Amino acid sequence: MKRITIDPITRLEGHGKIEIFLDEQGDVANCYFQIPELRGFEQFCVGRQAEEMPVITSRICGVCPEAHLMAAVKACDQLFGAEPPPAAKKVRELFYSAFFVTDHTTHFYALGGPDFIVGPEAPAAERNILGVIHKVGLETGQKVIETRQRNHQVIQKVGGRAVHPVAALPGGWSKPISEELRKEIEETALKNVEFGLFSLQAFDDIVLKNKAYLDLIVSDVYHHKTYNMGTVDERNLVNFYDGMIRVTDPEGREFAKYPCRDYAQHIAERVEPWTYLKFPYLKNVGWKGLVDGMDSGVYCATPLSRLNAADGMATPLAQEHFEKMYQTLGSKKANGRYQPVHHRLVTHWARLIELLYAAERMLELARDPEITSPDVRKIPERITGEGVGSVEAPRGTLTHHYVSDERGVLKKVNLIVGTTNNNAPISMSVKRAAERLISKGQVSEGLLNKVEMAFRLYDPCFSCATHSLPGHMPLVVDIRDSRGGLVESLRQDG
Repeated sequence: MKRITIDPITRLEGHGKIEIFLDEQGDVANCYFQIPELRGFEQFCVGRQAEEMPVITSRICGVCPEAHLMAAVKACDQLFGAEPPPAAKKVRELFYSAFFVTDHTTHFYALGGPDFIVGPEAPAAERNILGVIHKVGLETGQKVIETRQRNHQVIQKVGGRAVHPVAALPGGWSKPISEELRKEIEETALKNVEFGLFSLQAFDDIVLKNKAYLDLIVSDVYHHKTYNMGTVDERNLVNFYDGMIRVTDPEGREFAKYPCRDYAQHIAERVEPWTYLKFPYLKNVGWKGLVDGMDSGVYCATPLSRLNAADGMATPLAQEHFEKMYQTLGSKKANGRYQPVHHRLVTHWARLIELLYAAERMLELARDPEITSPDVRKIPERITGEGVGSVEAPRGTLTHHYVSDERGVLKKVNLIVGTTNNNAPISMSVKRAAERLISKGQVSEGLLNKVEMAFRLYDPCFSCATHSLPGHMPLVVDIRDSRGGLVESLRQDG
């Protein structure tokens, strides 16, 4: 049996590899998506003071520290029984909207975009941000850099630091927003809206008007019918910061809707010995393995999933593009909402619609009279002993669950990270792409990149997601002589 290894996989956060096994005919017999790194935050946070968690867990990742900061502080709000004042919630959401703009910009232009802007089979040395700038021009590259820069300035000024911000505290926020800063943020948000519209137009011009790309998007190579998850507001519209978690089935019907504190009633987690990533699944459907369909508990939590799970977007321009996406792809309405789109490469389009939504929401909050209120914190006065907090991270629904003793010292920590939700769908997508693209043993670098595109569309962050400890951590030491011959091999299993 022939073995093809893609190691390391590229343009992602963290580390991973793909193992493809071919049968005697040269067709794919099996495919494994493996994450060989372990971070273990769930374990080494036990014994720490609960109020430290926003700062500790934001260190999980340098790409999305804001997401962990926000989920952690919301869990601490519950654990300390301190409901933040309305102004504090708005400051948090404004801060979080700026983060979403920067993160989605990074993925589209630097990580996922090169596959379309430069081309999936272009030389590997050109499939990067420099290749993108060469293709679209320095002016566009400057827009990307300026967008990230101005939003990182907002993150720094509101959050206290540009990377690993620290302003989120149990019960609220560490400082109010001044009128001077509010005006600066409003100007930034206006530019963000322009950039969001610019990026959607670029996607239309570069991707949707290219028949080869459009055919690839709607082909069966990147297609799975799974359940979809996302957070919605009281109108069932997309919200990143707060709301109910909604799950819809592969046909688009509502399957579950619950507050994040009830997540354990709906989500179970499975561990496999060949990866450090857990496999969450819908408890009330059950684990049927890495298969899709109505009878499989596999669900997806991505930008596309959030749109599939919601009835629409909460801001006008994003809603226009939401409608355009579903109509362009031929989705029909049933019971007042569009049927879900299961073509996974459409996630890139959904990501840009979310970028525009984040920009519009940021502008709404910057213009809210309450945003400069000095009442941004309720001081905790008690310890409830348990808290669950969730937000929509760019990569999916992020849940933090803490249990403490009467002193606030943590006894249990559970994290279901955005990427962890998508572990099963990613594994399925990679295998399906390999099966559809590899035939009779014929492979090329460009073809293998198309296999990588199957995981890249999820914008995975494996640094955040690796918490499983299957119990097999072998340490192998090979002792070799001066000619490279094996003298002795020593093994210790942890």
